[in-house]
Amino acid sequence: MTEQGKGSIVNNLSISSFAPISESSAYAATKASVVAMSKAAAIELGPSGIRVNMVHPGGVETEMATEGKGIPEFYDSIPLGRIGQPREIAKAIAFLASDDSSYCTGTEIVVDGGMTLGTADR
Repeated sequence: MTEQGKGSIVNNLSISSFAPISESSAYAATKASVVAMSKAAAIELGPSGIRVNMVHPGGVETEMATEGKGIPEFYDSIPLGRIGQPREIAKAIAFLASDDSSYCTGTEIVVDGGMTLGTADR
């Protein structure tokens, strides 16, 4: 990337880096440390034309989120009323990796259906 004078690094993190849940201190700490590393890298690599950005998924329909038991009812209460899909996270990553985000570095995109805003009354 340095030789070509441009590049894009996208770190896939988690909303746990700034909104941890119970019994996740080690997980949250590792995600938060990658945020700090990403921001420092954005500053350090920017002069070389290398952008460093972050995506923070919320709940996504994966084995980790469902534990093989189906989608938890909790996701009905978030503002968009559903769990996220892997494709939705991939699209945010693709945007940050592309030239469409050529003036973004140190950017954090939260893709969580509004989960970190609180729950909706339903």
